[in-house]
Amino acid sequence: MTGGGPPPRAGIASLSLQNFRNFERLALDIPREGLAIVGDNGQGKTNLLEAVYYLSLLRSMRGARDTDVTRFGAAGFFVDAAVCTPEPHEVSIGFERNGRRKRVRVDGVVIERLSDALGTLPAVMFAPGDVEIVAGGASARRRFLDIMLALSSRGYLRSLQQYRAALERRNAALRDVARRGAGASVDAVAAWEPALAEHGARIARARRMWVGQVSERFAERCAAIGERGTAGIRYAANVDVNAESLAGAIAEALAARRAMDARLGMTQAGPHRDDLALTLEGRDLRTFGSAGQQRTAAIALRTLEAETLRDARGAAPVFLLDDPFAELDERRASRVLALLGEVGIGQAILAVPRDAEIPGALTSLPRRRVVAGVVES
Repeated sequence: MTGGGPPPRAGIASLSLQNFRNFERLALDIPREGLAIVGDNGQGKTNLLEAVYYLSLLRSMRGARDTDVTRFGAAGFFVDAAVCTPEPHEVSIGFERNGRRKRVRVDGVVIERLSDALGTLPAVMFAPGDVEIVAGGASARRRFLDIMLALSSRGYLRSLQQYRAALERRNAALRDVARRGAGASVDAVAAWEPALAEHGARIARARRMWVGQVSERFAERCAAIGERGTAGIRYAANVDVNAESLAGAIAEALAARRAMDARLGMTQAGPHRDDLALTLEGRDLRTFGSAGQQRTAAIALRTLEAETLRDARGAAPVFLLDDPFAELDERRASRVLALLGEVGIGQAILAVPRDAEIPGALTSLPRRRVVAGVVES
C-alpha cells in the first residue's frame, strides 16, 4: 500500500447464526479490535470462526458440504452479519437442506450468481492445519493459490470457473471414449481443448506472476520467524510457462496426450496438475522439512495471502486465528506475532482452549467463552 498511513481495516460488527454447526442460535456483537474466544475442544470456537469465514468463501473452510454444516436435525442454516469492508454492508446467507438451495443477500438484495458475492468480507484464516499446505499433496497448494487469487481477482475467478467447466466436460468425453473402446472418435475430447488452453493460460500466468512477486518476501518472512536457511518458492508447471504462447503450449500438450488421456479417463496436462514448489536451502520442504519448518512456511504463505487481499481490496482483512501458536515454541510465537503486526493485523478473532493460551500481544482483546454452542461473557 502507498500513502501516509495504514490502510483501512475490514471488520465484522455483529454476527447472527441459526443452526450453523453446533450453534442453534447466536447473536454476537464484535468490538472493532476483535475478540478472544475461549473454549475447550468440541465446544464451538472453531465453528464460530468457520461461520465468519463462510461470509468470505460462501462455503466451509474445511471443505464440508452445506448439509454437514447444518445443525443436526435442522432444515437448514442461516448466517447474518454487519460487515465493514471498509464500506458498511449487511450480508446474509441461507441454506435449505431440502433441495440444497443456498441464497445470498447483500444489503437486502439477492445475489443471483454466488460468485458475485465471493470475498464480500476479506478474511484470512490461520490454523495449525495450514501445515498441510506445505506437507500435503499438490492439490492443497493449488487450493491455496486458487482461493487467494479468486478472492482478489474477479478475472481469475471467471477463468477458473470456465477452466473447471471445460475440464469436467473433457474428462466426461474421455471416459466416453474409454467405454466405446478402440476406434472411437476423440473429436468430442478435442472440442474442449481450446477453452482449456485459453483459460488455463490465464490461470497459470496469474499464479506464476504472484509467485514471482512474493518470492523474495517469502524468504524474508521465513527468516523473520526463525529459519536459518534460505527459503524458496517457485511455480512448478507441467508445460513450458515461458513459451511465447502459453495457451499454445497447453493446447499442444493436450493434443499430444490425448490418446493416453483416453486410456486413463482423465486430463493430465494443464494448471490443474501444477504445483507450488517450496524449498529450504534448495531441498523440498514437503519431503525434507521438519514439522516446525513446514509450519513456518505455512505461516509465511498466510501473511502473503493477507497482503494480497489487502492490496486488492484496499483494506486489511479480518484475521481469524484458530489456536495458531499451539505447535510453536515461545520464541517463534513471539516472532510470528511481531510479523503479523508488521503485515498489519486488522480486526482479529482469536480462538484458544484456555485463557493462558492467549499471547501477550493479544491479551487486550475482549474475551468470550463458548460452551456447547453458547457464547457467554
